[in-house]
Amino acid sequence: MRTVICQACGLVWSDPRPHDARQFYEEEYRLSYKHSYSPKSKHVLRAGHVALSRFEKIEPLLSGVKAVLDVGTGGGEFAYLLQSLGHGVNGIEPNRGYAAYSIQEYGLRVQVGFVQDVAFPPDSFDVVTIWHVLEHTEDPGFILSLLRSWLKPDGTLVVEVPNVEATCQAPGSTFHEAHLYNFNVVSLRRLARKHGLYETKHLISRDGGNITMFLSRAEPLVQDRYDAAIPGNCEWISRIVRRHSNVRRHLTSVPYLRAWQRLCRSLQERRETADERSGKALLDRLYASRLRSNPMGRE
Repeated sequence: MRTVICQACGLVWSDPRPHDARQFYEEEYRLSYKHSYSPKSKHVLRAGHVALSRFEKIEPLLSGVKAVLDVGTGGGEFAYLLQSLGHGVNGIEPNRGYAAYSIQEYGLRVQVGFVQDVAFPPDSFDVVTIWHVLEHTEDPGFILSLLRSWLKPDGTLVVEVPNVEATCQAPGSTFHEAHLYNFNVVSLRRLARKHGLYETKHLISRDGGNITMFLSRAEPLVQDRYDAAIPGNCEWISRIVRRHSNVRRHLTSVPYLRAWQRLCRSLQERRETADERSGKALLDRLYASRLRSNPMGRE
C-alpha cells in the first residue's frame, strides 16, 4: 500500500486505492476487521461502551427531542442508545450483515447502502453524526457537502476521524488499508470550510488517536480569506510520521499500558457476556445502569 501527502495542505491518502470500495465495505470489511458478518456479543458490549462515550461528547446537543442521522450505524449500538432516549433516529450502513442485525435486533430505521446513494429532504436533521466513517469514503469533500444539505440551518455535524498525528498505535498501524484518507485537525477543518461547514470546537482523545470536530452551517462573524494551502502542514505531519519508530514507542509506557488494557477489557467482556444475552439485552443492561446514575439530560 502506498500512502502519499499533499505538499500544499498536508492531506494524506492512499494512492492507488487498495481495493474496490463498494465491494469491500458491503461484504469484506467486517469479515476482515471483526471476523464476523454480524456482531458477536463481545462486539456489541464493546460498541455499547463506545456509544456511551460518544453520547457524552454530544450530550449538550440533545436537549429535547432531536432528529438525528447516524452515518455508518454499524451494529446499531449508538443509534439504539439515542432511540432509547426518545430521539428520532435514522441510520445509514453499507455492510449488509451489520445493517440487518441493527434493524432486526433493535428495530432501528437504517437504510442499507452508501451515504451518497441515500436521499433525505434538505434541512432534515438537528444533529448528524459520522463516527470513523469519513476516512473510509472515496470523496470525503462530497460527503461533507451532502451531509450539510441534510442539516438544519442551526444544526450540528459531528465528525470523528483518526488523527494522522497520533503516536499511540504501533508505527506499522499508522496507515490502514480501509482508511483511504488521513486527517489532522487543520486539514479536516480546511476541507470542511471548503464545503460550507465551520468548526465550532474540536476534541482530541486522551491518547491523541482521534479527532472529534463539531461543524455548523453558520458562518462566523469574522472570516479569513479561504486558501486551500496550509503552509507547513505537510512538513509537520511528515516529521511526526518519520519520527514514530518502534524503538521510540517501546521506550514509552504506551505499548505496555495498551496491552494491559486489552487484557482487562477481554476479561471483563467474557464476564459480562458469559450468559450469552441477546445484543438488545446486553445494551439494555449497560445503558440502564448508566441511566440510573446519570439521566443523560432526559427531560
